[in-house]
Amino acid sequence: MQERVEDAFTRFNHIGNLEGHGDWVTCIQTSNLQKDNEDNQLLITGSRDKTVMIWKLTGNEDVDNYEGNANRLYGVPLKSLTGHNHFVSDIALSADNLFCLSSSWDKTLRLWDLRTGKTSRTFVGHTKEVHSVCFSNDYRQIISSGADRTFKLWNTLADCKYTNE
Repeated sequence: MQERVEDAFTRFNHIGNLEGHGDWVTCIQTSNLQKDNEDNQLLITGSRDKTVMIWKLTGNEDVDNYEGNANRLYGVPLKSLTGHNHFVSDIALSADNLFCLSSSWDKTLRLWDLRTGKTSRTFVGHTKEVHSVCFSNDYRQIISSGADRTFKLWNTLADCKYTNE
C-alpha cells in the first residue's frame, strides 16, 4: 500500500526510503544533470549527526508492482563525509557535481572534494553558527550567513573578502 500526500496542487507517492544518517536530515541537494552521464544521479544530504552523505539513487523501476514500498530502499549511501564538530546546517553543490560546500553550527564552512570524500578547504571566520552557504553563479565565490548576523563573501581558497557589519 502506497502512502499518498495530496492537496489541490500536488500529488506525491511514497516510493522508498534512504537509510544511513544517525540523526535528523537538515539539508538536501540533488546533483546537476550532466549531458555525458545522465544515469549518474546523486543526492547529497547533511545531518544533525555532523556528516554530509553522498547517496547513489537506485530508483524503483517496479514501483507499481511492489507492495512493500514503505520499507523499500530507494538509494544507498556511497560516502559519509566527516569533519564538522556540530550539526550540518546547509549544503551547496557545484555545477560539475565534483565539489560540495557545507555550513555548520561549528562556525565553519567546508569545501569537499566529492571524488575523494576529503575536505579541500575549511573556511573559518564566523563567530557563531553558520546557517546557510551558496556558490556564486560563476562558482568562483562563496557566500555564507550565520547567527553572528553577518554574511561573508569568500574566494574558493577560503579567504574572506568581505563581511557586512
